[in-house]
Amino acid sequence: MIRVATAILGFLLLGGCAADVVTTPDQPTMYLSMANGGAKLDPVAAASMISLYRSNNGLGPVVVDPALMALAESQSTDMAKKNKLDHDVRAPLAKRLNTSGYPATLAVENISAGYHTMAEAFSGWRDSPPHRANMLKSGVNKLGIAATYAPGTKYKVFWTMILASTDAK
Repeated sequence: MIRVATAILGFLLLGGCAADVVTTPDQPTMYLSMANGGAKLDPVAAASMISLYRSNNGLGPVVVDPALMALAESQSTDMAKKNKLDHDVRAPLAKRLNTSGYPATLAVENISAGYHTMAEAFSGWRDSPPHRANMLKSGVNKLGIAATYAPGTKYKVFWTMILASTDAK
């Protein structure tokens, strides 16, 4: 009887240990390399990072906007297809916004290429005065961001971030 009780107690203790196992992600999504075909950018994490940066500079947050996400994806894809880092690869931002029917009252865009992670792209933009000014643009409150992997190109990863507002001026 003592052996049975000891065995049951042992199983219960082992079961309790198993319940304490907590799985954690391998790394924060901002450090996930976009330089592979299966990688997916986490737009909520990107918005959180940009919002924190804006907050540290006395500005309001941004939220992910599905229409801006589609526009950013299109811009990154077009740059990747042409292997060219260019705001106007298809058309200027204002024309792309108008053509899509997006009712922006204010919009700015950052592009880059060659950065493999969101953290790298963010750092590059932060360290570039014009890109920094866009991230700290007063009045924007929506974000679309994309990273397109193009293995046969010079840069491998093409980034686009659009910040905008649809609020009345």
